[in-house]
Amino acid sequence: MFPVATVSCPGRGDADLLLGRFAQRAIAAGLRVCGTVQVNTERAKSHACDMDIQVLPDGPVLRISQALGAGSRGCRLDPAALETAVHAVADGLEGADLLIINKFGKMEAEGRGFRTVMAEAVALGIPVLTGLNGLNEAAFARFAEGYAQALPPTIDALCDWLDSFQKKTAPSAPRMTLSV
Repeated sequence: MFPVATVSCPGRGDADLLLGRFAQRAIAAGLRVCGTVQVNTERAKSHACDMDIQVLPDGPVLRISQALGAGSRGCRLDPAALETAVHAVADGLEGADLLIINKFGKMEAEGRGFRTVMAEAVALGIPVLTGLNGLNEAAFARFAEGYAQALPPTIDALCDWLDSFQKKTAPSAPRMTLSV
């Protein structure tokens, strides 16, 4: 069982919804979940949405997108807001049972964003789950160096991965099971 897992979904925002539901389920099961989940808010008369992330388990919701104006084509990510989230997650990492990062995105592909927090979690023995899209697959593969696996986009698959990781790393320790 690999310490890092990714999930990809075909529909826009589907991975965000899946990771959010999984985070809620893990928290309800008593696990200490750290990280972020993304919440998109559709905007009227626009193809773009507002991107917000919630710092888990009960932290603030931060707007990570910038309103660049109609017709703009640049990256809408607000790097300062993302770094605020990174620091909040890093501060809560110690003692976590699971790290969820909404997406291994452009910032992580470039060596910034949550990349260091993800590496630290693995070093601490904390499993890491992240969303991944095709644009960043190659960068993620270089980052993970064979220590990650892609999971089917279902709650059951995510639960099975985490349950298997918990059994492997602490087979005799009491644990919360997430499987149905």
